[in-house]
Amino acid sequence: MTAAPVAALEEAVVLTGGFPVLAGVTLQLEPATLTVVVGANGAGKTSLLRLLAGLDQLSRGRGVVAGVDLAHGDRRVLRRRVGWLGHEGSFYDDLSVEENLRFAARALGRPLADVAPALARVGLSERAATVTRRLSAGQRRRLALAWLLVRRPEIWLLDEPYASLDSDGRQLLDELLVDVVAAGATVVASAHDPLRTTQARRTLTLAGGRVVASS
Repeated sequence: MTAAPVAALEEAVVLTGGFPVLAGVTLQLEPATLTVVVGANGAGKTSLLRLLAGLDQLSRGRGVVAGVDLAHGDRRVLRRRVGWLGHEGSFYDDLSVEENLRFAARALGRPLADVAPALARVGLSERAATVTRRLSAGQRRRLALAWLLVRRPEIWLLDEPYASLDSDGRQLLDELLVDVVAAGATVVASAHDPLRTTQARRTLTLAGGRVVASS
């Protein structure tokens, strides 16, 4: 039996100030796969991820993500089931790296025992006591990845995930994506160019708020 898709959009439209940042997107996301969304700036990549995360309102069309109807369901339920990595991390600058993760874990009822392994996985163990404001942009990105590991979402939504990462950080991300997909998570990542990992099941190309190619 074929597994049901974890997300499905049909002619999905998202308006911002009356302008369609998504202009009729149809797609399905299969479980335990990596989908890469590519396109120029303004193509609609971030808007697509924000819609899937329940952060933006569906204006027209249909959409279901993790069993939540995007038009009529409670998007707060959806946001508890997805992991979002945007351009800005939502951490407290006056807390240490470890304190930030422990605070976030308590807020969502995640095991505090997962914090140390997550920091080790992203190479931040030696920075655990560092005040977050002192982290570099790349280290803050690693902290955001550590939080996703602690949170263990069903769906990972990554907006330009390689941004600010050095070569070691990019290699780490490649390996991490392979691992979380193998563990059963579904990953959607945006990029200007296809991600380097060979695990991508599918590449979607967006232009003008529409899917113009799929491979």
